[in-house]
Amino acid sequence: MSRLNKELGLVQGIALLSTSLLGTGIFVVPALAATAAGSASLWAWLILIVLVLPVAFTFAQLGKRYPHAGGAPHLIGRAFGARMERLIAFLFLAVLPVGLPAALNIATGFWQAVLPIGKVEALLIQLLTLGAMLLLGQRPARASGLVQGLIAMAILGTVALVWWVGDLPRASQPLLPIIDADAWALMPAALGVMFWCFVGIEAFTHLGEEFKHPQRDFPLALLLGVLLAGLVYWAFSVAVLSYGVYGDVHSDAASLPRLMHLLLGDEARWLVALVGYLACFASMNVYVQGFARLIWSLADEGKLPAPLAERNHYGVPARALLLVVTICALCAALASWLQLSVDDLIRYANGNFILVYLLSMAAGVTLLQGIWRWVAGFSTLLCLLVLAALGTDALYALGLLALFACLGFGRRQLGRHIATQRT
Repeated sequence: MSRLNKELGLVQGIALLSTSLLGTGIFVVPALAATAAGSASLWAWLILIVLVLPVAFTFAQLGKRYPHAGGAPHLIGRAFGARMERLIAFLFLAVLPVGLPAALNIATGFWQAVLPIGKVEALLIQLLTLGAMLLLGQRPARASGLVQGLIAMAILGTVALVWWVGDLPRASQPLLPIIDADAWALMPAALGVMFWCFVGIEAFTHLGEEFKHPQRDFPLALLLGVLLAGLVYWAFSVAVLSYGVYGDVHSDAASLPRLMHLLLGDEARWLVALVGYLACFASMNVYVQGFARLIWSLADEGKLPAPLAERNHYGVPARALLLVVTICALCAALASWLQLSVDDLIRYANGNFILVYLLSMAAGVTLLQGIWRWVAGFSTLLCLLVLAALGTDALYALGLLALFACLGFGRRQLGRHIATQRT
């Protein structure tokens, strides 16, 4: 029986996941991929979707069979035990100090492009953004689904506007161009950049317990959300390549503002700022809500302090959400004070996500049967390759994993020692 209110339907689920996957990536990553592989990046998007689908299928099957607010850590715990669940839960929560401040910085950057915003004003916008997430999160889950749906429509509308005003597709830019062997050789570099567009599936699993019909709607929402996000990424990539708004670090970061300026003039900069900010907000909101549900689930099962398991009159984990937002606010202030770059923050967060994906896929090998076990096995190998490709950037996650494991081992040894002394 579900411990949270069952309020999410199929359409709301698709909106929540697709906006989470699109996030900030929709306006930056297509240009980065075009810089890495040129027109071959259009093929790379299709290849990436095919590679991500096994991961999505595995999460879908696990979420269908074990809908739980604990999300990926709970699934890993079912496969490998309660100790591993706690270990991965803390590893996942360790994304908070680095991942959320990075996303807040990116969101603020859209307003800095149109307004004279200094360091203090930027921090204030970040805190107000977190406050808006806190207020939205106090409402039933369907409220977030409605807001995310509207934001998804705004993103889709922006991409559609680009295609309509830009008279796409153009004869000079085929939708799937013929490419030579040299272009295919550039594909791995593009795929490495593009993979991060599909980080967000694991956060969606925390909402599985709140679907009205989880066995039917959760897997459909997950798969359709992945396909919708992939299609939107591909469509914007066509626009980026057609108008050549890529080529270096500065061009890639400003691909959307440059494109909209070419098509609609200087007045479009406010539209860019608004849609870009909303895309960031949507992505962050799913993560904040997911983190809150993970903390609430652990507290509800006696693995964290009991007060964190309290829910408000709407039946949502309001106290756990307040804790998450407070931590994010403190980390954002610290990142601003230390002047940490977005690149630094994102680099540290990436390894945590891949480790969670890797162990979730391994859990699928243990928990699933038949063809889905083979799909989970293939997904596990894929995640291993991505983790290896991170190189030294994975050390933050691996170091945290080792630290949490040592702390857990030391706690158990201390507990045994105290028990022995008492007897």
